[in-house]
Amino acid sequence: MGDLTHFNESGRAKMVDVSNKPETVRIATAHSSILVNKEIYNKIANKEIKKGDVLAVAQVAGIMATKSTPTIIPMCHPIPIQGVDIEFNWNHENDGYRLIIEVTVKTKGSTGVEMEALTGATATALTVYDMCKALDKGMVIGPTFLLSKTGGVSSPDFHKQTKKQ
Repeated sequence: MGDLTHFNESGRAKMVDVSNKPETVRIATAHSSILVNKEIYNKIANKEIKKGDVLAVAQVAGIMATKSTPTIIPMCHPIPIQGVDIEFNWNHENDGYRLIIEVTVKTKGSTGVEMEALTGATATALTVYDMCKALDKGMVIGPTFLLSKTGGVSSPDFHKQTKKQ
């Protein structure tokens, strides 16, 4: 099956065996965003959304999703998460306000945390959408992508070159 490691010799799905990989500190940062209109931006900024403090709830949801990654992504290993940090920044754009979400996940183990960071970033954006959808269902989520990963011995560190959002 070439370079695809999640398939066995019969072409069937498998969980990759990482038992022989050394434990190293592994860190991954993922990016997502959600574009909202001015009314939603103002209500989030002033904590006027009836469901509660949108960013606080979204932050907790992102952390919970990060820790739950192996329950929703079938081939992800359950790994000990040593840390999750979620940062928010707003950008004013011509068509609204973009909430930039960056999720950084850290572990010491034999497999990386890219999927955990991506899951956390996605769940954070989805939570913002869920809490604000009564005001506007036209919010746009994304793009979502891996910004960086470090750790491990078999692959080089990865840092996506992106323009400042």
